[in-house]
Amino acid sequence: MTGFRRRMAMAAGLLAAFAAWTIAVQHVDVQPIGPQGSQVGFAAVNQLVHRLTGTNFTLYVITDWLGCIPVLVCGGFGVLGLVQWVRRRSIARVDFSILVLGGFYMAVMAAYVLFEVYAVNARPVLIDGRLETSYPSSTTMLVLCVIPTAVMQLRGRVRNVRCRVWITWGGAVFAVLMVTGRLLSGVHWLTDIAGGALLSAGLVMLYSAVCCLEKKQAQT
Repeated sequence: MTGFRRRMAMAAGLLAAFAAWTIAVQHVDVQPIGPQGSQVGFAAVNQLVHRLTGTNFTLYVITDWLGCIPVLVCGGFGVLGLVQWVRRRSIARVDFSILVLGGFYMAVMAAYVLFEVYAVNARPVLIDGRLETSYPSSTTMLVLCVIPTAVMQLRGRVRNVRCRVWITWGGAVFAVLMVTGRLLSGVHWLTDIAGGALLSAGLVMLYSAVCCLEKKQAQT
């Protein structure tokens, strides 16, 4: 099996797992444990974890602000694509991986909008007195989609081996700290974080699979 087919199979498996998880969240152990009696799946586990973590609005604010970093990263690659387009005078001459990355960002945005409209469950706490949707965790999805793909892009563009190592480890540490901080802040149920991680893994693997096409074409 080629790298493209293997990664596509992994992407399909992960996205199928996310779909199955989403269905389970809406049907397994659903109880009114949320604010204002909102219904939440996997109630026993979610309630236990939330009681252990409590609510830390300082962490919530910190992770919210740090969430601007992935947004800036998206903007940076958007500028890179625009500069290539202008200089090369054709969008067809923009690096294939940058064009794929743009499509990837649109897919992430579409997923965010979808789950804002199709609410699976609400947060375990009120935010400014309002009950907000929380599945999947949008911050988790943003970080786990943008940071890994940014690392892939930078590793392909930076020649210095030591810099590539720092980029990889820096991205991994930032992602882990952000997801952990989001969970410990208590503004999401455990199932929200898990859903965001599953969806992100599927989308990132799909991005990686499509990027394999460029490498395959370069070798032929």
